[in-house]
Amino acid sequence: MKLPFITLFLVAIITGIQAQNISKETTSNFEKLSWLTGTWNRTNVKPGRTAHERWEMAGKYEMKGYGISMKEKDTAFVEKIRLVIKDDHIWYVADVPENKEPVYFKLTTITADGFTCENPAHDFPKRIDYKLNGNKLTATISAGDKAMTYLFERK
Repeated sequence: MKLPFITLFLVAIITGIQAQNISKETTSNFEKLSWLTGTWNRTNVKPGRTAHERWEMAGKYEMKGYGISMKEKDTAFVEKIRLVIKDDHIWYVADVPENKEPVYFKLTTITADGFTCENPAHDFPKRIDYKLNGNKLTATISAGDKAMTYLFERK
């Protein structure tokens, strides 16, 4: 009888300690990202293709999303994406088929209508920018002179 109580007590203490390690600035910045939730249909795709990103809250300190590109009725590309607080920082985590492990990009800039995440050690992209303009979203991935821009509209 004591063992389950002790285990529950330790879990509660550890959870409390972890929660205390997240600064108010980090949680406030994470809350600023709530505008991203929902479905965003890509508007600059080639003929015969469709694409979208979908984001949803997955917990107090995590948003989960995915990006899908379709060619006709076939899935051409799937990306699992997350925004998560870890070690008192906000991270954009991209999980794509061509990488063995998810790639972490640290949030370096946040405003009321956008954010930038960076990972200088990654080959491409090194930087991810999201910018909101009304019901439109521009996502740009870049490294040096190479950049790709994706235009979205809220569904």
